[in-house]
Amino acid sequence: MSTLRFALPDAFTLLNAFPTNRDWRLQSGDAVQAVFDWTKTSGRGFFDGVTVGMRTLLDWIEVALVGTPWPVVALIFVMLAYLSGGARVAIFTGAALAYLGLLDFWEKAMTTIALLGAAAMISITLGIPLGIFCARRPKAFAVVRPVLDFMQSMPSFVYLIPVVAFIGSGKPAGVVATMIFGSPPVIRFTVLGLQQVPSAVREAALAFGATPRYLLWRVDLPLARKTIMAGINQTILLSLAMVVVASLIGAKGWGEDVLEALQYAAAGQGILAGLAILFCALILDRIVAGRK
Repeated sequence: MSTLRFALPDAFTLLNAFPTNRDWRLQSGDAVQAVFDWTKTSGRGFFDGVTVGMRTLLDWIEVALVGTPWPVVALIFVMLAYLSGGARVAIFTGAALAYLGLLDFWEKAMTTIALLGAAAMISITLGIPLGIFCARRPKAFAVVRPVLDFMQSMPSFVYLIPVVAFIGSGKPAGVVATMIFGSPPVIRFTVLGLQQVPSAVREAALAFGATPRYLLWRVDLPLARKTIMAGINQTILLSLAMVVVASLIGAKGWGEDVLEALQYAAAGQGILAGLAILFCALILDRIVAGRK
């Protein structure tokens, strides 16, 4: 076929382009749009409830972070860094927070962390129980795994399309998009950690009369703790990346600075905002990861 394609390019027009029809794409798009419209109309109460719940949670976190005096918030972060990672991590955290404050990134940093905190809190709260359920029921995990693959394979910008279609633009939509994007790691790592618990340890606990609840809380979860924490860490960092992208649909925070820098080719301002995001990611990573 390749020989015919190059030797006689005009003789076999079928080989020059894939047979298609533009109307097929338009009709398929109209069908997908009809499904979206029907889902939005039928589930209006559900989507309105999600929006109100997200906004309420986000408002509470923003009040705690933005409304609290900055020395108190900075001291809390430094103390968490010291308790989790030691003196060096605390010093780095203090220096990074000083960078955010001196370059006027403080309020946007707290807004971004509020969005991140709301999304990560929901992802972790739902992800760990789902991971425990899937680890104990392989058939359920066989159903959930393709969904997780789909969620991790889809580009981050594509998440914004259905979220805007069902919820609209703004901060609640940013939280939902971030939650969906950041959920898979904590679920996968929870399943992996529980599957790696030595069977001999579980059998010994059962032999001594351990109940299923005792086995879960005193044997499985403590032994899987490091793996689960790695999943939580990945969820938080992925959520931070998605929060920046979510500025395209009206979510506030650092994404606005990065987007503005791209629009006006302001390389200097973009680099400063990028460093602020980097420092925030490192702070969260060190606090969650703890001492190595």
